Amino acid sequence: MSDAPRLKLPVPVSFEFYPPNTEAGAEKLKTVVQDLGVTDPEFFSVTYGAGGSTRDRTLSTVADIAALGFEAAPHLSCIGSTRAGITEILATYRARNIRRLVALRGDLPSGTATAGEFRYASELIRFVREREGQALRIEVAAYPEYHPQQRYARRDIEHFANKIKAGADAAITQFFYNPDAYFHFVDEARALGVDVPIVPGIMPFHNYARIAQFAMRDGIEIPRWVALKMEGYMDDTASIRAFGLEVVTRLCERLIAGGVPSIHFYTLNQSALALEVCRRLGR
Repeated sequence: MSDAPRLKLPVPVSFEFYPPNTEAGAEKLKTVVQDLGVTDPEFFSVTYGAGGSTRDRTLSTVADIAALGFEAAPHLSCIGSTRAGITEILATYRARNIRRLVALRGDLPSGTATAGEFRYASELIRFVREREGQALRIEVAAYPEYHPQQRYARRDIEHFANKIKAGADAAITQFFYNPDAYFHFVDEARALGVDVPIVPGIMPFHNYARIAQFAMRDGIEIPRWVALKMEGYMDDTASIRAFGLEVVTRLCERLIAGGVPSIHFYTLNQSALALEVCRRLGR
């Protein structure tokens, strides 16, 4: 762990990475982990490619994080998978002393004809609980602005509640910039009997054009006033960075004031912006 002074934050934090595909990227990520370690994170999560395409690199990244003294949680998606395949993965996690995972439905790889033996994340969660009991802490996904493939809001919140009933311990949301969407989603979930922590997922503006593409793809609203200001800055990277930090910090402050249990940052394998937001929250 880094010897840098620890930040005192008003709520716990965690961070998401994707598995690097080069040795240089893996080495850089170790430095990112150490930089973010000053926040005393609850855990770092590591994504899992469609159909398990990054399975080995996900596990390698989790091992690197654990070797630095932090808890790591691999993502595990079930689409395109078999029960035998998931059983093998769980055995590997058990052997590596992994005690937390993020269970997802995931996306079917392009060109793959079959969805496998699991249709929904709730089926994966139930299967993991049957195999592992309470040995694993299971986080699941939540969508404050609803899943982009779901036409009806009521069905989406019911699917979410089913994941919790299947045995999930907590949820991490898709990123958003409208705090009212998050608070409304939590109220809806509580009305259905969901009582687990629902952790807001926060995406700093690492690259506005790229984030805007993500948002359009996933049905996430970037407030018009934010989009217009960002687009107006054009190539002024310093202004984009400063304004983006202000927007995300204020979003986090409002969420904290509203009683969120913790905050999960989507880092895109970078530490600077998430760490700066944490520093501002810790003042």
